[in-house]
Amino acid sequence: MPLALTLARGALTSPLKRGVHADAELPATRIGGPVRIDPARLAAYARICGFPGGGPLPLPYPHVLGFPLAMRLMAARRFPLPLLGLVHTRIEITGHQPLHPEDTPVLTVHAEALAPHRRGTEVTIVTRAHRDDDLVWESRSGYLARHRTSYDTDRPAPGTRHRSAQDTDRPDEPLPAVGTWQLPADLGRRYGAASGDRNPIHLHPLTARAFGFPRAIAHGMWTFARCLAESATPHLTAASAEFRAPVLLPASVTYAAEAAGSDTAFQLRSGDRIHLSGRTSAHPS
Repeated sequence: MPLALTLARGALTSPLKRGVHADAELPATRIGGPVRIDPARLAAYARICGFPGGGPLPLPYPHVLGFPLAMRLMAARRFPLPLLGLVHTRIEITGHQPLHPEDTPVLTVHAEALAPHRRGTEVTIVTRAHRDDDLVWESRSGYLARHRTSYDTDRPAPGTRHRSAQDTDRPDEPLPAVGTWQLPADLGRRYGAASGDRNPIHLHPLTARAFGFPRAIAHGMWTFARCLAESATPHLTAASAEFRAPVLLPASVTYAAEAAGSDTAFQLRSGDRIHLSGRTSAHPS
């Protein structure tokens, strides 16, 4: 099914799933199949995210390949959470072996768990890539369905900022600034064309306002991929991130990072607001 039809189906079934909580039953559905890698789309993705051309696939790229499968899973009638309004909160990726553009990996996607969240209910979606029956890549992503919880009774005092669903209460020490990026207003449209993720909150101010944002916001997976590309770490085998707050486009953001052995902690922030925080790991050369 084309991705646009999948998203439309998810939008139609979403009103039937409002208020679902963590005690709901997850379907034991696992979907997938072999996926051919389009060299032109891969090249466009590498350009927009800042990865060098050639060589193995960028570590986050199999997530792009598996995105239509994840949307199909979450748009299904039996999936308990509404697809419309789901917020990508976190991701953890492990690359067991490099994938190459000429490979045809077999991708599978399934829902692993539901859990209560301070802003609603979060589901963990697992994506795996196999080559010749060997597990070569896997990820775990958190997606949040927002609804009222017991936390809602603890509201900020008048005049204080309401935290977004992607913010957390844990303070972070700022990491050393490495560089500043100027993000253009059309970044969401350009990344959407390369990745296939054309969620309207990323495309235009008018479509973003329909979902409560004053302007279009950058894709969380672009901010994550751009940080990994900026690290320029060879032999990168694992990465994780929490998506803390949306980046309104256009924007000026600071990339910050600090290495400790084979691990690197990183942040993307504007002023003292952290949009993304994460960590990478690499095998020594």
